[in-house]
Amino acid sequence: MTTAGRRHRIASDTTAAALRDALAGLGIGAGDEVIVPSFGPGAPADAARLVGAVPVFADIDPRTFCLDPDAVAAVVTSRTAAIVPVNVFGHPAPMRRLGELADRCALAVVEEAGPAEDAGAVARRRAHARFLDSALTGVIVPYSEPGVRHLYHQYAVRIPGNGRPDRDAFAAALARKGVRATVSVPVPVHRLPAHRSERTPHLPHTEQVAADSLSLPVHSGLTQRELTHVAEACNALGGLL
Repeated sequence: MTTAGRRHRIASDTTAAALRDALAGLGIGAGDEVIVPSFGPGAPADAARLVGAVPVFADIDPRTFCLDPDAVAAVVTSRTAAIVPVNVFGHPAPMRRLGELADRCALAVVEEAGPAEDAGAVARRRAHARFLDSALTGVIVPYSEPGVRHLYHQYAVRIPGNGRPDRDAFAAALARKGVRATVSVPVPVHRLPAHRSERTPHLPHTEQVAADSLSLPVHSGLTQRELTHVAEACNALGGLL
């Protein structure tokens, strides 16, 4: 693929089909590489394969869980054609820095369209997140870059300790207390059968966050009593695992 400068396209949504159409519309195909995250949905990597390109996985920022621009820069080659960032759990991807990188390297960027959401529901989720931020102890609460608007589609905490064993024990203990927590990303995309390669990419932050992150209830329908129970159940486990 040749390009005289960065080209930008917004996909209608983050399904593989929509991202495929966006990549195809940019002329990206066989022989090209597309940089995608491994922590999150598989659609960006699937879309790259659907147009005949090769998905190249870059590591994440362990605070925001979004693509790390420095990690993206480290995997750019002469075959790199595009970057497909993802807004992870409602935290916006670092589009300014990724855009600057794309400009320097003459790459295309495919960005997801902003979701149409009820403003009241978003406001309630953000209020719930603020409460949990202040109430939780013993876990690492979600981070928001200054100036960004986190939508909190998930409230993903990190469980200190020995990675997956302690995270899974924490989730099981919460379940016994009536709190349903879910594993944020059960398997990083680069480890799924469709995307395994002979050379496993070096993604230490992706691997660690996938092993120790857990999503707590934060949906807009929660009552204050339910939120308080979530916080108390989590805090009661401090030092037990």
